[in-house]
Amino acid sequence: MLRSGNEQKRSGILTVIFYIGALTSCACGKEQPDMADKAQVGVAYYNQSDTFLNQLIECLKEQFEQYANDDFEIALTVRDAAGSQRTQDDQVEELLDAGCDVLCVNLVDRADPSEIIDLARAHDVPIIFFNREPVAEDMMQWDKLYYVGADAKQSGVMQGELAADFIRGSKNADRNKDGKIQYVVLEGEAGHQDAIIRTEYAVATLKKKGIVLEKLSCGIANWNRAQAQNRMMQMISRHRNKIELVLANNDDMALGALDAYKKLNVTEAVLPIFFGIDGTDMGLKAVADHQLAATVYNNKEDQAAVMAELAAALIFETGMQDIPFTNGKYIYMPYFKITDENVDAFYSEE
Repeated sequence: MLRSGNEQKRSGILTVIFYIGALTSCACGKEQPDMADKAQVGVAYYNQSDTFLNQLIECLKEQFEQYANDDFEIALTVRDAAGSQRTQDDQVEELLDAGCDVLCVNLVDRADPSEIIDLARAHDVPIIFFNREPVAEDMMQWDKLYYVGADAKQSGVMQGELAADFIRGSKNADRNKDGKIQYVVLEGEAGHQDAIIRTEYAVATLKKKGIVLEKLSCGIANWNRAQAQNRMMQMISRHRNKIELVLANNDDMALGALDAYKKLNVTEAVLPIFFGIDGTDMGLKAVADHQLAATVYNNKEDQAAVMAELAAALIFETGMQDIPFTNGKYIYMPYFKITDENVDAFYSEE
């Protein structure tokens, strides 16, 4: 359960809802034009196994529920591509044929959105890409393409800062006392922009902060907890007790790494320190339980809120001026550092 001060912190987050009431009733004694009593939003995402995305979509559903009133509703139809871009292309076509007014798309392959863009343009239906940012050239293909997400570089820098602070404040981080921190990395998909950036900036920030590092291994775990456990088991068998630090591109992989140690019944004295990114419910719980040293909170509540605001503005053709765009197309929500000192403000088990 989130208990963040971020809840609805953006002052204009539900401004469009007031336009809905005005557009579906009479104003100043003048009859308004007839308007449909329902809008449809199609949501297509890459894989239902992704914990963060599932929680983001639940937040999005809650946001759209706040737009409902006696005269109007916005209906969401959600489709899971199960990791197949071909499947996602077909699902988007079905959503468009069913009459969706706006699409929200979390791409399977961020470098291959052309068919989805062409389909949406043919139906004149705007697209809000989210979480997986298309390349800049593709975003310029049409003026009704938008992106909502967060800056991967910021998350990597914050993870590096959190790890550096923890290492400097701990007498036991450098267990073998060789003046270096031996580390491994668990990355998301091979070649995925966010995975590359998160790793690059986390490591670079640690070095910038004066932490001497020795890289032992890197494994691709596709953002998945079970895969991360398997990769970590392999790393442990290869490096035994040498691993002092685990940097994971997301919380699920950090927790998968911890699962590997638990499965092997490794004593707490030789456990490395674990860092994640995203601030999922399980990740926050692990920080609260002192199993993860820290995580970086990916603000799903504000991302969902601004996606809903943007979708409503596109449907009702009003309110776009209240949306905090960067370069006219992009909306980035900031990350937050989460440690045992502030995790209670973001999570409780109530």
